[in-house]
Amino acid sequence: MQNDEIIWQVINHHHCSFKSKTKTQNFCRNEFNVTGLCNRSSCPLANSRYATIKEEDGRCYLYLKTVERAHTPKNMWQKIRLKRNYAQALEQLDEHLVYWPKFLVHKNKQRLTKITQYLIRMRKLALKSTPKLVPIAARTEKRERRREAKAQVAARLDQAIESELLKRLQSGTYGDIYNFPLKTYEKVLDREEVEDDELDADAQGAADEDMEAFIEGDEEEEDEEEE
Repeated sequence: MQNDEIIWQVINHHHCSFKSKTKTQNFCRNEFNVTGLCNRSSCPLANSRYATIKEEDGRCYLYLKTVERAHTPKNMWQKIRLKRNYAQALEQLDEHLVYWPKFLVHKNKQRLTKITQYLIRMRKLALKSTPKLVPIAARTEKRERRREAKAQVAARLDQAIESELLKRLQSGTYGDIYNFPLKTYEKVLDREEVEDDELDADAQGAADEDMEAFIEGDEEEEDEEEE
């Protein structure tokens, strides 16, 4: 036979695995505790008649414990699904807890209110567009930075080779014999061709301007002679 008072004396004065002691108050970590406090009226172990509300996958359930099922721990808690509507869920609580202690009825209604409020906030937050957080691997970032530094050094080296090759080609150091990397050599030759084309275009433009000026001067002299 279960004696609630003896169970509470053992729990209160000796060891309880669910009890969490602090300087101001003792708390209970049992998932069926309706208030979260460690006291005689809120303890789900020391009360053979107990009721609480739990939330599972966005739905609220009423759990009832009676002394008639105490001999079968597997079937000790009766699970009742509450409706999504808050007012209808309160009516269900009044219906199932009609002859229960007022303390348990009041605390279960408070718990239902709190759970309903945070479910509403969860749905509102789910509808809002939030930025996606992407984890950054420190090792990968470090590796990429090292690769970028090496690539920059290699790019500066290629530019130095190209400039040196250009100087030697312009000064004719090796005469007609060229033994340089093919890609770099072709790039320098293309650059030289572009520069030569630009110089030719500039020279042609200057020559055309001189010719026009000369023709205009001749025409002015002829006009003066006729006068």
